[in-house]
Amino acid sequence: MTKPVPGAAVVTGAAGGLGRAIAAALHADGWPVLLTDLDAGAAADAAAPLGGWSRPLDVRDEAACAAVAAEAVGRGGLGLWVNNAGILVTGPSWEHDAATRRRVVEVNTLGAMNGTLAALAVMRAQGHGHVVNVVSLAGLVAAPGETVYAASKHALVAFSVGTLADLRLAGHRGVHVSCLCPDGIWTPMLHDRLDDPGAAVSFTGTLLNPERVARRAARLARRPRPVVSVPRWRGAQVRLLDALPGPAVRLAPLILAAGRAGQRRQRRRAGAEPP
Repeated sequence: MTKPVPGAAVVTGAAGGLGRAIAAALHADGWPVLLTDLDAGAAADAAAPLGGWSRPLDVRDEAACAAVAAEAVGRGGLGLWVNNAGILVTGPSWEHDAATRRRVVEVNTLGAMNGTLAALAVMRAQGHGHVVNVVSLAGLVAAPGETVYAASKHALVAFSVGTLADLRLAGHRGVHVSCLCPDGIWTPMLHDRLDDPGAAVSFTGTLLNPERVARRAARLARRPRPVVSVPRWRGAQVRLLDALPGPAVRLAPLILAAGRAGQRRQRRRAGAEPP
């Protein structure tokens, strides 16, 4: 740890997967961590070895986010808020009904906005703090097969970077907003997607383990940057595709073929099919 931890950390969607790994990495780095999740029991179980501090939280509830931020203030201030809660839907955009599209945006985009603004209400007043929004590489490039999900994550990147600029324009130098954009991670979000053609794009790179991404999140918490991709080279790759939308669309069949090959490799690793 490079400097004393200024206050407590809140992690949303922390009952399992990446959120739980981030909470553990922050705890190991010296943060008092409040684990939140829609599943209160699972959040409590995840929090038990980390000090036992947990609360149920539906990130779509603006008032509930504000209440969690206020509780963290009572533990010495709110130093860090990690918006990790998110959901994935796959398939062509026209196959999702209005309720599904709304739910994805409400959780992935508006939920993260609620958490960010609840945290900033405290951090702006105290003069320091850091919000880390867990996005995805899908927030940096159009992701065929995950279009609605990617749209929700693109909106979160725009909100995060724009909010950071607004903070600086308003004179808030000690308050930071960062985006963490990892490649596909082998968590429950992808465990049942090995046979899903709509999820193939998540398997086009090297599938990450949640602990690796969590360690990067802990480093980012100490040294803020506006946008960080994991791994870095994949961020550069997808930004190039984003800058060249015409060629990217033409390359989509090859990209998805690579993703389907990645799904087959992961099935073999997971023992789901013979080598």
